[in-house]
Formats: sequence, structure tokens, C-alpha cells
Amino acid sequence: MDWNSTPAEQAEPPMSRRSSLPLSSTIPASPNTVWVDATPLLQAACTDLLDGELIHGENFNLFAAMSALEIMDPKMDSGMICKYYSVDEAIEDGVGPVPISFDRTTDVQCTLDIMDHLLACEEEDLFTMAYGLPLDGDGDEKSLSLLNAVEENLCRQLRACKAQSSRRKQDMEPLQSDIDMEEGYCKALLCRLRFRKHFFHVLACMRRPQGKGLELARKHIASSISELECIRKSADFLISTASGGCSIGIEDRTTASGRKPIGFDASLNSRVSAPAPPRSIKMLSWNKAIEYFEKLLRDLDFICSYSLDPSLEVLLRFVTQFQSSRPDLVARSHLQLLLVQEGRLYGRDPMFAVITRAAGLPETTKNHDIQRYESVMQLGQLVINMLKIVCTNTAWQRRKLGKSLQDWRVIYVQLELAFTNKFGEVLATSNDENGVARVVKQILIWLEEQAYWIAFRFLMLGFELELYSPSEFFMVYWYLYAVLVKLAEKTDSRMEITEITAAKRKGKKRKDSSKDVGRETRIPPAVRFLQCQIHLVEGLTLVIILWISSYVCLLQAALRNEMAALHSLTPFNSEQEIFLQHFELLQKACIPEQITYHSFKESTSYARFSNIATPNCFQQAQKLAKELRSSFSNDHDRLAELRRLEQVAEHNSVAMNVICQLGAVEPNSLKVSFEFIHHPCYATAVVRRA
Repeated sequence: MDWNSTPAEQAEPPMSRRSSLPLSSTIPASPNTVWVDATPLLQAACTDLLDGELIHGENFNLFAAMSALEIMDPKMDSGMICKYYSVDEAIEDGVGPVPISFDRTTDVQCTLDIMDHLLACEEEDLFTMAYGLPLDGDGDEKSLSLLNAVEENLCRQLRACKAQSSRRKQDMEPLQSDIDMEEGYCKALLCRLRFRKHFFHVLACMRRPQGKGLELARKHIASSISELECIRKSADFLISTASGGCSIGIEDRTTASGRKPIGFDASLNSRVSAPAPPRSIKMLSWNKAIEYFEKLLRDLDFICSYSLDPSLEVLLRFVTQFQSSRPDLVARSHLQLLLVQEGRLYGRDPMFAVITRAAGLPETTKNHDIQRYESVMQLGQLVINMLKIVCTNTAWQRRKLGKSLQDWRVIYVQLELAFTNKFGEVLATSNDENGVARVVKQILIWLEEQAYWIAFRFLMLGFELELYSPSEFFMVYWYLYAVLVKLAEKTDSRMEITEITAAKRKGKKRKDSSKDVGRETRIPPAVRFLQCQIHLVEGLTLVIILWISSYVCLLQAALRNEMAALHSLTPFNSEQEIFLQHFELLQKACIPEQITYHSFKESTSYARFSNIATPNCFQQAQKLAKELRSSFSNDHDRLAELRRLEQVAEHNSVAMNVICQLGAVEPNSLKVSFEFIHHPCYATAVVRRA
């Protein structure tokens, strides 16, 4: 290796470099060059270095790393020897022959291997322009007609194989030379072709406007899953036909037979791919590829099962449930394309109609003149952006939701100011039942409620992404409690106004104040569901306070009752910096208002173990969860969530009692940890003997 060569010499074409170097073990030096055998150094480094690590001198820095020569990387080390340097060169050398073989049995076997390997390759990125592959050549219709023609021929071939008379067998020429294997090969080819055809129809039906092809797509999804099962079953037959048996391990093979497919060379990708930092790519095994498509089809089926409910609240619950299965990019993209089409929900409902329906306004309000105002149109665009964001991956979704909160806050202020200035006198009156005041008021209430829902979703996604360390749970649950309380308030306000408006439309007037009292006792199930979570979060906050307080009693006698040492400072971040890192986006949007680090510190700094009120919030949460079952008897997702909340409450209630009884007396005898056993976001306190 030329350690002293210039960049121009290193960038010399690889063929010229190879031809210019002698093949002898000793390379003669030149006046300006000293050659050193670096093989022992590289061999030693290979045993110690991990992916991404570099060998460098003391003066090596980031700038140098960006321009360094990485040995054995085809895009950076121009002297690396590759067998082929272009697709054309590989084809000329016979890597991808057509036909594959003049032996018909070998030709069928290799065709099946290629089909299986292509299936495994589809987890991988494919930039067709970079590889010169015009996959849309003659259009989908011609490809589909070819698939149908080949399928029909194979069906005839399979029927001929099953026929009893030898005369019918001779009517058609077999696919390959071994008649006894003909049926197995026909079935293996048929199920792979049929899977491709049905999968194509799935994607085509889901792309139809306004969700008109979802019902048909579900039928093709069922057929695709059935064909995948047939593909899986064909593995035993194909392994038995492989000459010399299966030489590749089951976790590494990319074909059902275990043979290496013809026509693939991984080194070509390194040469023709777009300039980018090197990354290690592990190809999916054949079994993993089948499992991937099975999950993808289940996710697509879940999308197609949706009733296209016009309610935004129902829609957001559906998307949240869908995201809990961790769908991949393909499924999430199809969901986004279904939700937003040409600026409308499902391609049919204008966004202003979606907003008025979510705000609990009458159906006739969707034609109200205020939809023409700029701030209202901007609100509609915010809803569109939110629907797109909730369809993205978890990390991207959390970041975008947090950043969008400031936009929701700005729109709220703009709407309030615009209509106060323009319709100030009207808004000040209370008898404007059919005018602007009622519409604006309910939209503003809903807008606040939606902003708090986004904040709630933002905080919950942090648990799914494991962004919070156990030492930060107290801070996060404290903030989550404040958000949930405001969300419950706004939801209750919106539902109360909706109920009053509906009663007035029906001519029902409240004759006395007794009905107002009755309404307070009839809290809507959606609000009680939030209250259940409020009790749960409040209980978790108390458990952590009790545990840390008792721990402080043991370690710091002088400050045993002070919560100033509630959180230990890390070497890199103070408690205030951690607070800002987690909640800065919410703080910028003033969600909730008057909630700052100082209010957090003030509410926790002077808490004492002896004066902490210990109401068993978990028992209240558990009671609410049981009572709400009847309200959501037809909602399986809500029932499952209530069961999870009930389990968290039940176990934490026991843990709180143990900490209260033994924490103050024998704090050193307890070891408390917080684990997500029953719920992905609400922790369960596990108390053990130290």
C-alpha cells in the first residue's frame, strides 16, 4: 500500500493501478515512494476494530475523517479489485444468461431461485434510475396480461400432470425432463406467480380514489396470504431437488432450495450506487422475507378494514392503533394516501367540514362563510399536515408533532384576534345562536383540545422510543399529568357545548338548575377515560416521590426530608437542561400555560415523606377502568386498553402500600424498579427485597 501517494495517484483508474504493480512479493521503491506491506497491520486491526472505527494518528480530526481513504470500500478505494465494474460487463461474461440453461430442469430450478431471491431483495432500497432498470417499460397492463397468460399455461400443465391417461400427458410438453417432478415444479411456479398477481391487485385496488377499492383489496390480500403459505410449503420439495442438498444455513439462504441464485452480484451495487457513506446491508433470509410479506399484508388488511369514518376523533384512534403494530413504510404510505387525497379527507370530505364535525357543530355549518377566511383555511392545512404526520414512523412523527404545536398555537391566536376584531360586538353577545359567535367559540375550544391531544401523543411516543431514563420518569409523569388534566377539561367543555347545542336544536330547554347538576354527574365516557389515566399518572408520580424520599432518608441524613436531591445530577446535563430537552417544544407553544421548570421545581422541592398525602390513586383508576367497560363494550381496542390500565393500577396499588409501610422504617430493605410489563407507557413499580 502506498502510504505516501498523492490523491491524484490514489484516484488513478483501478485497471491501470493493477497493471502497473508487479506481482512479486517485493515491490521496488522509487525515489519518491516507499512501499510497506500493510497486511499484518490490517489483519491485526480486523480482529479488534468494530464497524465504523478508524485507525488514525493523534492529529486526526473530523475534517480528515470526511476525506479519508477507506480501504476495501469500492467507492473510496479505487484500487480495490472487483470482478465486474458494470452491469454490461457482467452480462457479457455470462452472469445473467437468457435462457439460463439449455437443460430444462436446471432452467426451471434457477428461475424459482431467482424469484425467491428477488422477494428477499425487496426489503432493500431500489433506485431504478441508478441501475438503468426501466421497470415501467410497457406499463402494468401488459405485465398483468403476461402474468395471466403464463398462469394459464401452468394451470394446463398442472392439470395434465394430474390426468390419469398417458395420452393426455403427452399432449403437452413438460416444463422439464423429470416427469415425476413435474407436478411439484408446476405448483411451486404457480403459487409464486399467483402471489405476484394478487399482490399487484392489492396495491392497485388500494390506490383507487376515495377508498373505492378497499373491499376488493381485502379479497386479494386473503389470496396473497394463501399463496404465501403455498410458497412456504414448496420449500421441502425444492430442497429435495437441490443437487448435493442444501449447503446454506436456513438463516442465510435467500431461496427456498438453498441454492445460490444466478444473475446477482453484490459488488456491482457498490460501484453504481449513489455516493453515500458505506453501510452494511444484511439481506433478508427466505423465511424472513415470507414473514415480512405476511406482516405487510396483515397491516394492509387492517387499513382496508377501516370504515372511513368521517369523525376525526375516531380516525386518530384508528391510526394510533395501527401504529402500535409498527407497520413498515409501504403500509404507512398507503394509509397516508388513503386519508388525504386532493386536500380532502378520503378524497371526499372538505377539511372545513371535518373541523366543524370534530368541533360538534351542526352538519349545516360545513357551508358557513367563515371557511373562506385565511386563518380558517390555514387551520384546514394544519389538519392535513397532522394526518400526514401521524402516518410516519415513530421517531419522525414525534419530532414533527412537537414542532407543529407552535403552529396550532399561532392559528388559535390568529383566529381569536381576527374574529374579535371583525365581529367583536357579535362575539360579545350570547344570543347569537345561529351566527358567527357560536361557530368560532366551538372551533376554538376544539382547536385547544386538539393541541393538547398532540402534546399527549408527543409525550407518549417518548416512552415508545425509550427517550426517558428511569431517573426522568418522575419529571415526565408530572408533565404528563398537567397535559392530561387540560385535555380532559377541553374535551369536557367541547362535549358539554355540543350537548347543549343539540338539545336546543331539538327544542329541549332546561327549566331549572337541577339538570345542570345532573349533567355534572353524567360525565361523558371519553372524559372519564382520560380521568382514569390522570389517576394512574398521579399515582405513579406519588410512588416515585415516596420511593425517592425514603431513599434520600437513608443516604442523606442531613437532608432526609428534602426533595432538593430528588434527582441526581448527571455529568452532562443539569435537571433544568433535561427538562428543556424533553419539553422545550411544548414550552414554546405554552402547553400547558404557566407550566415551567420553576413551577415543577416549586411543586416538588419541599415535599416531605411525612407530609405527602397518599391517596390510593391506583384504586380510583382501577375502579374507573371497571366501570367504563360497559361504555365501550363494542370497542375492542378501548376494552383492551382499559384492561392494560387496570393491570397497571392493580399492581402499583400493591407496590404503593409496600413502600408506604416499609419505606420510612426500613428504606434500605427495599429495591424498587419501574418496568413496562403491562403497558408500553405507564410503568409498573416492582418492589423487591434488597
